[in-house]
Amino acid sequence: MEQELSNSTLGYHLTNTQHIRNGKTQSNKMKAAMNSSRADMNDLASRLKSKTIKESWEYLTGNGLQMPQRHQWNPTSHAMKKNPFGVFEIFLPNKTDGSPAIAHDSKVKISMIKPDGTRIDRLPAWIERATQNLAISPNYEAVFWNPETPYQWKHKAPPKPKSLKIYEAHVGIATTEERVGLYKEFTANVLPRIKRLGYNAIQLMAVMEHAYYASFGYQVTSFFAVSSRYDVVHSHACKNVLDGLNNFDGSDHHYFHEGARGRHELWDSRLFNYGHYETMRFLLSNLRYYMEVYRFDGFRFDGVTSMMYKHHGIGFGFSGNYHEYFGEGVDLEAVVYLMVANDMLHKLYPNCITIAEDVSGMPTLCRPVSEGGIGFDYRLSMAIPDMWIKLLKEKSDDEWDIGHLVHILTNRRYKEPSIAYCESHDQALVGDKTIAFWLMDKEMYTHMSVFTPLTDIIDRGLALHKVIRLLTHSLGGEGYLNFIGNEFGHPEWIDFPREGNNSSFQYARRQWNVVDDHLLRYQFLNEFDGAMNHAESQAGWLGAPQAFVSLKHEEDKTLAFDRAGAVFIFNLSSTKSFADYRIAVPEPGEYRILLDTDEARFGGHDRISHESRYFSTPEPWGGRNQFVQVYIPCRSALVLVKV
Repeated sequence: MEQELSNSTLGYHLTNTQHIRNGKTQSNKMKAAMNSSRADMNDLASRLKSKTIKESWEYLTGNGLQMPQRHQWNPTSHAMKKNPFGVFEIFLPNKTDGSPAIAHDSKVKISMIKPDGTRIDRLPAWIERATQNLAISPNYEAVFWNPETPYQWKHKAPPKPKSLKIYEAHVGIATTEERVGLYKEFTANVLPRIKRLGYNAIQLMAVMEHAYYASFGYQVTSFFAVSSRYDVVHSHACKNVLDGLNNFDGSDHHYFHEGARGRHELWDSRLFNYGHYETMRFLLSNLRYYMEVYRFDGFRFDGVTSMMYKHHGIGFGFSGNYHEYFGEGVDLEAVVYLMVANDMLHKLYPNCITIAEDVSGMPTLCRPVSEGGIGFDYRLSMAIPDMWIKLLKEKSDDEWDIGHLVHILTNRRYKEPSIAYCESHDQALVGDKTIAFWLMDKEMYTHMSVFTPLTDIIDRGLALHKVIRLLTHSLGGEGYLNFIGNEFGHPEWIDFPREGNNSSFQYARRQWNVVDDHLLRYQFLNEFDGAMNHAESQAGWLGAPQAFVSLKHEEDKTLAFDRAGAVFIFNLSSTKSFADYRIAVPEPGEYRILLDTDEARFGGHDRISHESRYFSTPEPWGGRNQFVQVYIPCRSALVLVKV
C-alpha cells in the first residue's frame, strides 16, 4: 500500500478558498468552495485505502518525516517538499515486495528547521495513534497506524432517536478498581447497564488523546488519535509543546491566534484561529474522521460560549439583550466555523446530532444554517443544574419557589431544542457536590443499608432525588442527560490522580458494587431511573412540544402539567399530602398510573394503589376543559396516562 504524506489525511480534502469575512455570506462562500471540488469527498471510500499525514508551515525552510533506523532518529532521511500552498508533502512508494513503506505500528515524527536555523521535532498533527511509556518519558510518541486487516463493522448504526436520552460516561473511571478502566471492560460491564436503564445515546468523554488524565480529556494533544490510555473539543487545545499543537512550527500562532487572544487564561489552554484556512480544514476533517472511521453519530461541542465571544464569557453576565449576541463582542470567525461544521455534518450525515454547550443563550444557535442559524440540534440547559444546586444549598424545602422553578425549567428559546439535566460531570468533581450528596451527605455512609433505620435525612434524600429527576426529565427540555453513576446517587466524588492526592485512583472510579448490592438503598434510585426512561419511551414526552402547565400552587407546593397526553403531578411539600386534589387533564376519559415515585421498589412508602383509575369530570379547570381528582402524598410525583 503506497503512502502519500501530504496536505490531507484519510481523504478529507477541503479546497483552498479566499479569506471570507462576514456573517452568512462568509459561511456560504466557504461551503461553496468546499462543494465546488468535492470529488475527493465523494470517493472517500477509495481514499481511505491510503494512509496520509498532513502538515503545513508557511515560513519554514526545511522539513522531514522521521522514522527510527537502527533505534536512531534520522532527521534528514525523508525530506518533504513545499507545495504552492505552503504545505510540505512527501510520497513514499511501496517497497519492492509490495509492503507499505512505513510499517504498521512504526514510530514517526516530523523534523523542522526554523528561520533561525534551529531544528525542532514534533508529533504529526494528524497522527491516528499516540502512545506513552511513563517508564521512559511522560511525552507521547506518534505511531503510524495501518493494520493489514482493518476492523470490520459487525452491526448497523442505530436509528436516530426521537426522544434523546443521553448517558454521559468516561471509560477511565467506569471501573470499580483503583486504576484506569479499559474499553473492553466498559463494553462488557457498563454498556449492558446503560441499555437496561433505557438510555439511547452515550456521550463519551475524553475520547481524543490527552496528556493530562486529570484534565477530564479537555486538554487534547492529538485530535485524530483515540486515547490509548483506555465531547469533540474544538473550543481549545492543550498548550503542551512536545506532544501537542502548541508552538507546533516554533511560533505561537500556527493553529491558534497569536498573543493574548490565543490563550484562555482560566482553562490554561490555547484558542484556535478559526479564520485560518488550515485550522478550518484540520477541525472539519477531524469531525469527518470520527464520523467515517469510528462511525460516531454526533458530537457535543464543548465551550461554545468561549468560542463565540471575544471575551469568552469571562466576567460577562448575559442579560438576554440582543446587542450582546450581535455586537463587536462576537467572534465572527468562530461562529462561521460552527455554521460550516454543522452544515457539513448534517448534509453528509443526515442522522448526525450536534449539541452545543452554551450558557449565553445565543439566538438561532439551534436553527438550521439555511435559516441563518448556527445549526446545532440541541443546546445544554446549563441553568437547570445551577438552579437545583442553589436550591439545595441555600433554601429549605418550604422556601422553594414553584413559579421560579417552572420558569427555569421552561425558559428556552422557541423551537430551539434543549438537553435538560439535573447534574453532570461538573457537579461530580471534587470541590462540588452531587445532588445525592447535597441531600444526604454523611448519612450516605451510615444509613443506606436496608437494615438500618430509614432516617428523615435518607427518606427525604431518596424522595427528592427521584422527584428532581422526573421534574427535570419531563419539563426541562427535548432531551435528557445523566452522568455515569449519578442515577443511583454515587457515594463518592471524582478526583483524578494528581500531585495533590498522591496520584491516587481512590476517587477516580465508579463503585458499581453499591448499586448491585440488594442490601443497600442505592438500588432504589437506580430502579427508578430505569423506570423513568422506560415510561418516557411509552409516552414520548421528550419528543413532544413543551408542556402545558396547569397548576403552580405556592402554598401547597404543588405543580401539574401535561405533555404528550401524559399528566405530571408533583407534591413538593415536606409534610402535607392531599386527597381528592383537582388536576386538569388534556382529554376526557379514564386515566391510570404510569409512574409513581412513591413505589416501594423505588424506596418509597407505597401510599397509592396502582389499581386506582381516575375518571375525568367535564368542568373547566386549570386551563383545560376537564379534571381528575387524585391523592398525592408529600414529596412524591405521579404520571398519569389515558387507559
